[in-house]
Amino acid sequence: MAKKIAKFSKVSYMQFREGYLDVFGECEEEKLRQIYDALLLPRRATAGSAGYDFFMPVTVRLAPGETIKIPTGIRAWMEPDWVLKCYPRSGLGFKYRLQLNNTVGIIDSDYYGSDNEGHIFAKITNDSNEGKTVDLPAGSGFMQGIFVEYGITVDDEVTEIRNGGFGSTTKR
Repeated sequence: MAKKIAKFSKVSYMQFREGYLDVFGECEEEKLRQIYDALLLPRRATAGSAGYDFFMPVTVRLAPGETIKIPTGIRAWMEPDWVLKCYPRSGLGFKYRLQLNNTVGIIDSDYYGSDNEGHIFAKITNDSNEGKTVDLPAGSGFMQGIFVEYGITVDDEVTEIRNGGFGSTTKR
C-alpha cells in the first residue's frame, strides 16, 4: 500500500485572485469568485495511477508556439523529504507537444508555507510542429503531479528556511 504523505488544498481566494489578475488581467469580482469556487483539487483517475491530475481553472486556447502561465489555485502540503514533480499530461504531450516550460515542475515540501501560500503555477507551451491548436476547457486535466521521496548527502548541513515563491531558493 502506498504511503499517504500529502494533501492538496486551495490557496486563499485573495492569493488566487492575485495570481489570476497577474496572468489574465481584470475580471469582475463575482466571475472571479465563481472561478475560484469551481477549482478542482488534483486527483488520480484510477487506483493504479501514480499521477494526480491538475485541472484548468479557465478555458484556454493555445495556437502553435503560444505560451501561458496557469494559476492553479492549488497548494500541496507534504511530509518532509518528499517532493511533488509535475509533468504535462501524457496525452496532451503526445498529441500537441504540450510542454511545461521548465520541463519538470519541482514543488518542494517547504513551498507550502511560503509567502504566496505555496500557490502552484504552471507555464505551458503548445510546441506543436504540426500546426495543431490545443483547446483546454475549464475543468480539464492538463498536468499531472507525482510525489517522490528523496534523500540528501551525508555532509548536507543546510539550515536555510524558505520565504518566497518561484526561484527563491537560489537568491543570495
